[in-house]
Amino acid sequence: MARAAVGAPGAIIALRLEGHRWWCPCGRPVPWSGDIWSGHNSRHLADPYTLTHLLHGFLFYALLRPLGGRLGSRARLVLAVALESLREVVENSEAVIERYRQATIALGFAGDSVLNSVGDIVACGVGYLLAGRLPVRWSNALFLLVEAALLLVYRDNLALNVLMLIWPSRVVKSWQMGAVP
Repeated sequence: MARAAVGAPGAIIALRLEGHRWWCPCGRPVPWSGDIWSGHNSRHLADPYTLTHLLHGFLFYALLRPLGGRLGSRARLVLAVALESLREVVENSEAVIERYRQATIALGFAGDSVLNSVGDIVACGVGYLLAGRLPVRWSNALFLLVEAALLLVYRDNLALNVLMLIWPSRVVKSWQMGAVP
């Protein structure tokens, strides 16, 4: 995993240059924030959305697996982490932050802290490694289990997040906010 961290330093530099804080303004060294509605979300090392980054690792493994004849497993891991690092920088750009505020339930989203982004990048790498070690059916089952758990507990998951960014729905947003039974 250490070699796979090559994309993370670039992401850290880019996020700091964009003005993102290192950590939550509260200053408490609590690694987990479980409340997606609080100002602590996306500010500590991990939060419920970190699990969606774990799923990014599963997806990157599936997408990069066909390159196995050309790239070794370590090179594909490095590529996956580099892609996730780039995705973190794009996700935390002003344009995307504003899109999150308008289209999703992340109404007060101010972007990730730098260490939250690092946690998300590490989660992606862990997901990639898990997908490479588990049988395909177990990877698929774990992917669906995480999506279902996030949907049941938080009314949000990777699929809804992507849907709402691409094709926002007032009905889905109302349901996510608890306004529709």
